[in-house]
Amino acid sequence: MRVHIATDHAGMELSAHLITALAAKGYDMVDHGPQAYDAEDDYPSFCINAALAVVADQKAGVDALGIVLGGSGNGEQIAANKVKGVRAALAWNLSTARLAREHNDANVVAVGGRQHSVEEATEIIEAFLAEPFSDAERHVRRIGKIATYETTGDVVE
Repeated sequence: MRVHIATDHAGMELSAHLITALAAKGYDMVDHGPQAYDAEDDYPSFCINAALAVVADQKAGVDALGIVLGGSGNGEQIAANKVKGVRAALAWNLSTARLAREHNDANVVAVGGRQHSVEEATEIIEAFLAEPFSDAERHVRRIGKIATYETTGDVVE
């Protein structure tokens, strides 16, 4: 699986750890930055680029997911969710990480680097990456309604 990762300055230590640890587990890691620490960086471009790459890979038939990191993960999740076709979920424990994939077929996970130890954040992200989508009809239907709104602006009842 290809994994696109982006961060802001608050998640750089975690990002570096994840790139190494996940590559060692066989994931094809693609780093969307930043490449150097800057306490004044603007994370949206990094996160949007990672999200765009996830969508492009998935459209091309590549098994791909994304990770966006920040201090809380909130802004990074918001930025990623602006990309058409992205379902980014903020995960703060193993359950929310697994449910994001199982029920929502989330394709990007957001984690707050200042909210967890490196070990805990790694477990959360590994749980997200390993969990398959359930493909249950009710979840497919709900995701379809979100996608309809995203592409047409129509709210499906």
